[in-house]
Amino acid sequence: MAKKSDIVGFTAGVATVGAAGTTATSVIGASAATIMATTAGTTGATLAAGAGATGLAGGAATASGMATIGSLVGGGMAAGAIITAAAPVAAVGLVTYGIFKFFED
Repeated sequence: MAKKSDIVGFTAGVATVGAAGTTATSVIGASAATIMATTAGTTGATLAAGAGATGLAGGAATASGMATIGSLVGGGMAAGAIITAAAPVAAVGLVTYGIFKFFED
């Protein structure tokens, strides 16, 4: 029988891939305006705004942040949107897995 932590880890992985895949279908090949509309109000957009260029606010900070994050993997704004959409899901999954793993043994 599988350990509960393994089930949680697998489920978190599936959720992360799902979040990335859903976002990818919406933003790959899309214009900046479409990417911004797709990600508006999400945790990923908030994360991206924090990574934006200094002195920017609102949509400009979000767009700059997504482009900056995307550039870390050789992509652009769309890659940044995918990463910032998947990151919160992965973080929650990792913390949940750690809690289960800690109490499992």
